[in-house]
Amino acid sequence: MAELRVKGGVGAAIPHDSGHLHVSGEATYTDDIPEVRGTLYAAIGMSERAHARIKAIDLAKVRAAPGVVAVITARDIPGKNDYGPVIADDPIFATAMVQYFGQSILGVIEYEDLKANLTAKEALRDQSFVLPTERLVRGNPQAAIASAPHRLQGRINIGGQDQFYLEGMIAYAVPKEDGTMLVYSSTQHPGEVQHQVAHALDLRAKDVVVDCRRMGGGFGGKESQPGLFACVAALLAQKTRKAIKLRVDRDDDMLMTGKRHDFETEYEVGFDDAGRILGVDFVLAGRCGYSADLSGSINDRAMFHSDNCYYLENVSILSFRCKTNTVSNTAFRGFGGPQGMMGIECVIDLGKDPLDVRKLNFYGIDERNVTHYHQPIVDNVIHDIVGQLEQSSDYHARRKTIRAFNAGSPILKRGIALTPVKFGISFTATHLNQAGCLLHIYTDGTLMLNHGGTEMGQGLFTKVAQVVAEELQVDIDRIRITASDTSKVPNASATAASSGADINGKAAQAAAVAL
Repeated sequence: MAELRVKGGVGAAIPHDSGHLHVSGEATYTDDIPEVRGTLYAAIGMSERAHARIKAIDLAKVRAAPGVVAVITARDIPGKNDYGPVIADDPIFATAMVQYFGQSILGVIEYEDLKANLTAKEALRDQSFVLPTERLVRGNPQAAIASAPHRLQGRINIGGQDQFYLEGMIAYAVPKEDGTMLVYSSTQHPGEVQHQVAHALDLRAKDVVVDCRRMGGGFGGKESQPGLFACVAALLAQKTRKAIKLRVDRDDDMLMTGKRHDFETEYEVGFDDAGRILGVDFVLAGRCGYSADLSGSINDRAMFHSDNCYYLENVSILSFRCKTNTVSNTAFRGFGGPQGMMGIECVIDLGKDPLDVRKLNFYGIDERNVTHYHQPIVDNVIHDIVGQLEQSSDYHARRKTIRAFNAGSPILKRGIALTPVKFGISFTATHLNQAGCLLHIYTDGTLMLNHGGTEMGQGLFTKVAQVVAEELQVDIDRIRITASDTSKVPNASATAASSGADINGKAAQAAAVAL
């Protein structure tokens, strides 16, 4: 009996669908799209203060500058001068006040400086928050810590990071007939950009199409932040009836867009002679910036990951979402999980071999297996994995050698660690765990595939195409993958939360089964 083999199906090691275009330089990014005749180029005037009241705006010199065709401020916005992924508390253009250095305003010539909080510590002192404080408690951590044979207290400062995607922020807005708008945006969430642009232009979602074939990296930095650039480009395009390209340089990009949230974490832990944690109290202060952005979900996830792989029978986690006069921090790979895990991993270093302490506190299989947010741990393989790695890495012998080296080396030191990670994929807002797909089958047996996910270089489009190839039992070279497009698949979730291949792959599979 002959076996039918699909070329490029699920699990096959095949090239990225755009790999040959990447290496040849032929892959089309937003800045490579052939420009419509008469395209104009936009720039954003930014605040030079972190926190100040705007006393005067004079655009005369801006309008008189060579080559300037049009200038807009908040007064020129026909719709709403606000946007945001959850709460619309980000102004497109600042009006009465600026709240961070680099905020978009245009043409400000006079400020009245105000007190600026730049750190989470300063925000805590002034009780300045973008969202309400949250607390999560299980058991009686205070009593468990007080009665424990041993106690430790500590603090850890966890710095932020910039996503530094290779392709910077860019939007290209092209006015279409009857007042509609086409926006090419380098974004992880075309549907959100569509709604934000429509909101700013006083249009409906049906009148705005957002297109993104690929990005040169995202890492969370293009989940909520592209909205500003798309809105500004679209507003200018609507005003001038000309195509507008807004491409910010790297310096402005880094000034105007959010980073990973930096955290100040305090802890107190009580433990027994063996190193088993009896009770732990965490205080997490996340520096959110001047607006909410995605800080609610990010700080929630930090709370959910404060256990990492360890069973915490008695635990308290207090989470402050600190408002500062800095750019609004945003999604970054891990989305608060790494910050939460850093705290417990600092706690685990209790003076013994940390690996012994880790193994003692791991979640169990049939008991001690429910998280502090009431989710049972299933398919728990951490004991087997760590046991195998401990042996195959020759951990204990290497640790002994390293300690001997360090004892005789006053300056140069070595280290070794075996650290686990438990990470929760998918969106904490469960209604976002959905996807859509549009799949065409043509009369010559070829297919066109479109879904709501976005391609950042991670190979999502290739993986989803493999699912279709496998389900329909056709070679993958029969499938053409097309750009993420809100006119083809509406209301899609962001490509984020480690869910892109899962949810879009299942949507594509469902489409293939239906056909």
